[in-house]
Amino acid sequence: MSEPSAGARLRAAARDARAAHRPLPFIGVYDAFSASIAARHYDALFISGFGFAASHYGLPDVGFIAWPDIVDFVGRVRTILPAQHLLVDIDDGYSDTEVACHVVSRLERAGASGVVLEDQQRPRRCGHFDGKQLMEVDRYVEKLTRVLETRRDLYVIARTDAVEPEDAARRVRAYAAAGADAVLIDGVRDLSVVRSLAREMAVPFTFNQIAGGKSPGFTLGELANGGITLVIYSTPCLFAAQEAIERAMVQLGVADGRLAGPGDGHVGVRECTAVLQANLERRDRPADPDPRLSAIA
Repeated sequence: MSEPSAGARLRAAARDARAAHRPLPFIGVYDAFSASIAARHYDALFISGFGFAASHYGLPDVGFIAWPDIVDFVGRVRTILPAQHLLVDIDDGYSDTEVACHVVSRLERAGASGVVLEDQQRPRRCGHFDGKQLMEVDRYVEKLTRVLETRRDLYVIARTDAVEPEDAARRVRAYAAAGADAVLIDGVRDLSVVRSLAREMAVPFTFNQIAGGKSPGFTLGELANGGITLVIYSTPCLFAAQEAIERAMVQLGVADGRLAGPGDGHVGVRECTAVLQANLERRDRPADPDPRLSAIA
C-alpha cells in the first residue's frame, strides 16, 4: 500500500482537529533552519509569504515573491522534514489563473500539504496592512475553481482580505460553495464575526495570528470556542530571530567582541550541528509523524 499524500495527511489532521474542537496550529517559518527548529515542537508549519519575502529578498510582503523561488524552498524543506504538514502562502497565485494552477501543480509535486490562496488583486500587500484591493467574487471563484480542478490531494484554503464583515461573509460563503477545503478571513478584529459563520458552514475556518497585526491575540482555547479549526502563526520565528540577532549584536559590542560560550546558556557549534545532523538523518525516513508532535498539535 502506498503512503498517503501530504495533502491527504493534512486533510485527515484537519478533520480530526475539527472533531476534537482543538485547533491545529501552523507555525510560520522563513527558511530551512527556522523550519528545522519549529519542527522540533510542532507538526504543522506555515511557509509564510511575509517571512519568505524578508529572508529570501530582504523586502516587504508587497508582491516581490517569484513562484519558482517558493517552489524551490518548499522542496528543500520537504527534503529535511518528510513528516510535517507544510501549508504554503501563495498570495494570489502569483498572477493569473493559468500561473496559479501551474504553481499549485508544482508545489504539490514538491511536497506541499496545502496552500492559502487570497482574493487580493495586484498590487498586493500583507493582509494586515491597509490599502488592499480585492478581486470581484466571480473572478476569484473562477481562479479558485480552476485551482481545485488542478490539484490532486492538495488542501486549499480560500482567503479573503475583505474588511467589512458583510462582504467577508458573502465571500467565504461563495468560496466554500466553490469547493474550498477551508476558508480564512484575514485581519479579523472581532472573533464573533467568525463564530456565527462557523456554525452555518460545512468547511473549517482558519485564523491568522501575527504579532502587531489587526487581529488581537487569542489562545487556542478561545479560538476553539470561536469555531476555528486551523490557526496560522505567520511570523513568530522571523520576529524572534530579529529580536535575538539585535540582542546578540548589542551584547557582542558591550563585551568588546568576546563571544559568549555555550556554557553561558548560549548555542554553540555542537548544539547547532545537532539540529542539522538530525535533518540529515531524517531525510530518507518515511513520512510517519512523530507521536509527540501529534500530541502537541
